[in-house]
Amino acid sequence: MKLLKNSLLCLLLSTPLFSSAFAEKFDIKQKIEINASRQAVDLKNKIFSYIDDVVITQGSLVIRADLVQVLTQSGSEEKTYIAKGKPATFKQTLADGTPLSLQADEIRYEPANNLVIISGNALLQQEGSEVSGSRITYNIATQYVNAESKSNERTKTIFQPKEKIKATTTDAKTQEKSNL
Repeated sequence: MKLLKNSLLCLLLSTPLFSSAFAEKFDIKQKIEINASRQAVDLKNKIFSYIDDVVITQGSLVIRADLVQVLTQSGSEEKTYIAKGKPATFKQTLADGTPLSLQADEIRYEPANNLVIISGNALLQQEGSEVSGSRITYNIATQYVNAESKSNERTKTIFQPKEKIKATTTDAKTQEKSNL
């Protein structure tokens, strides 16, 4: 079973779905801005809560959720962002301009560790291809993806052929021009 899981991960990482690097070198150096309808702060425990229509931006990275909690590690300035929604979404433009989209019931973003962990109806999409499962972990620095499922479920991967992606893009542009 482990061999199958490792083989699948090698296959995933060698496909166009994960061929582009995140624009993290630019994004990680940008400020993090959080907008929400309201917020609450637990100063003693260093927990900042942002509630209703929450939008986090950092460069090209955008997280949208119903609730975001920002946790600060004791004795450290490192922060962890936990976004919850139905679904919560994470979008980022890759270095080559390709958009990457993740959605799940919960998104955990750890900038200091270069990690994005999505869980609960987890879905990763790029260029028409997708990976889904109970939990997906993406290491931004190493570009390692790990998709997991519960014991009674399975992960799912759909690869979209490049030709179909190009045809869909061309059809959309033609339709857009005809609407003008």
